[in-house]
Amino acid sequence: MKRPYNLASYAMRVERSLGRRYSEPSHPYRNDYERDRDRIIHSRAFRRLEDKTQVFSRRFSDHFRNRLTHTLEVAQISRTVAKALGLNSDLVEALALVHDVGHPPFGHTGEEVLDLLMHDGGSRFDHNLHALRIVESFEQKYVEFSGLNLTFEVREGIIKHSRDYDPDLYPELREYRLAEQPPLEAQLIDVADEIAYNCADLDDGYEAKLLTVAQIRAGVRVFDRLFRPFERAHPDALEKLKFNEALKRLMDYLVTDLIQTANAPRTRFSITRAHFK
Repeated sequence: MKRPYNLASYAMRVERSLGRRYSEPSHPYRNDYERDRDRIIHSRAFRRLEDKTQVFSRRFSDHFRNRLTHTLEVAQISRTVAKALGLNSDLVEALALVHDVGHPPFGHTGEEVLDLLMHDGGSRFDHNLHALRIVESFEQKYVEFSGLNLTFEVREGIIKHSRDYDPDLYPELREYRLAEQPPLEAQLIDVADEIAYNCADLDDGYEAKLLTVAQIRAGVRVFDRLFRPFERAHPDALEKLKFNEALKRLMDYLVTDLIQTANAPRTRFSITRAHFK
C-alpha cells in the first residue's frame, strides 16, 4: 500500500492500523485512511455542517464561516503542518474532516442548551461522543453494517482529539485506550482547530462590525506587529486590505510557530495561548 510521502518515525503508518470493526477487502488504489476521508466527505453528517453555525449566522452576511467552511480550513492547516512534520496527512485529513460532525446547530451555545435540557432526563450531550455515535450507528449506507466502519485510529481521534475521558466514568469507551494519548495526528487536529477559529473569529468579527482594527490591534499584540508594516508602506490603502494582509500573515505565523515548536528538541506538541493575548 502506497505512502503519500516520507513519513517520520513517530507518524502513524496505515499498515499499523488496528483496522475496522468489520473486516473489508482492501481497495486497489486507496489506503484505509484515504477511504475513511472519502466516506466522511460523502456522509450525510458532513453535508449537514453547511447549515450549522460556527459563531455568526448568515442572516446578515453569507461571508461568515459555518461549520463546513471552518472544517475545510482546519483540514487545510492540518495537512500543511502534517506534511512539514512528516505525519500521516491522510489520517490527519480524515480526522480534520470528521472532527465537528457531532456539533448541533447554533454553535457552542446550542450545545450548552442541549446539554442542559438532557440533564433533566439524567443524560448529557457531548459532541465528541455524538460524533462517534454518528459514524458508528446513525449513518446508514451499507447493507452489511451500520455506520461508516471507519478505522480504529479515526474513531479514537474523534473521541480523544480535544479532551480526556476518565476510563472509570466512560467504561463504554474502554476499547479506545483512554489512559493513553492518541497519535500525534489526532493531537494536531486540536491545535489546527484553534489556529483556524482564532483567525476566523477575528475575520468574522471585523466583517460583522463587532470588532474594529484598532480594537484587534490593541487586544492581539502579534496582529498589531504584523499590521504595522502595511500601515507604513501603504498608508492610503483600504483598511480592509491591510487587515487582510495582517490576518493572512497571522495565520502563517501561527502555523510556522507550531511547526518550529514541534520540531524543537524537548518541547511539547502544543502551541501557547500567549499568541492571542
